[in-house]
Amino acid sequence: MARVRYGARTEAEIQASREKSSKLPDIWSTGVVAVWESDPDAVAAVLPPPLKPTEKPLVRANISKVDLPGYPLGAGSVAVAAEHNGVVGWYPLVMPMTHERALIGGREVFGEPKKLGEVTVDRDGLVVNAKLARHGIAFVEVRGAVSGDLPLPEPVQKTDFYFKFLPAVDGSGFDADPVLVHCTRNEKVRKLERITGDIVLRESMFDPIADLPVRTIVEITIGEKTTDQKGKVVERVSAQALLPYIHQRYDDPQQILDGPPEGSDKEAGA
Repeated sequence: MARVRYGARTEAEIQASREKSSKLPDIWSTGVVAVWESDPDAVAAVLPPPLKPTEKPLVRANISKVDLPGYPLGAGSVAVAAEHNGVVGWYPLVMPMTHERALIGGREVFGEPKKLGEVTVDRDGLVVNAKLARHGIAFVEVRGAVSGDLPLPEPVQKTDFYFKFLPAVDGSGFDADPVLVHCTRNEKVRKLERITGDIVLRESMFDPIADLPVRTIVEITIGEKTTDQKGKVVERVSAQALLPYIHQRYDDPQQILDGPPEGSDKEAGA
């Protein structure tokens, strides 16, 4: 009988796959990172317990082209600064990816809020334009010009916070208690440049990052970096406390009924 590819794999095949995935070469990306100080009440409002705000209400957008073997990947995220049990890190609200393959591991293993989207990083000489878009709306755009080289930072470890959960089969709550994941990344940078420019946030009912307005731009950079990542479950969290926040993970159809905040502009930070 011909091999049935949906059939069970042998132990040797499973072990070979594990060994191959554990020996991946450094994967380098070219990306724009924009950090801004936002409204402290807005940042605090998006953090599910037990996450807490940090001293400064920072928001960070990463917009990258990743040199994955075999096919290019656009990868992005918008995260807010957060703290948990003395660990300071970032809580991503949305992570657009241009390929489904990039969604699967992050969502199922770590609980990352990944969604299919459009991620572009364009550079023409010194002029840079980077966007995160979904449903035809570029809800984050970073634009400007390279204004100089920056010293290369030392390798550093960074932490992201994720909530891993499965909605219940009957549509009420979760199938099991959700867990809080600390995902640590060791980051190396081989090129870094400063960008002088601006950050544009556009209204989107599906990705309402415009609710986190640009009060002060902290920095905008473009660089080349590589990272690895390792996650661990640090605690089980209250299902009742997390339930009001799970719409962050999905395109909730009810969001179409939500209007933009009173007095908001279509483009903040323009």
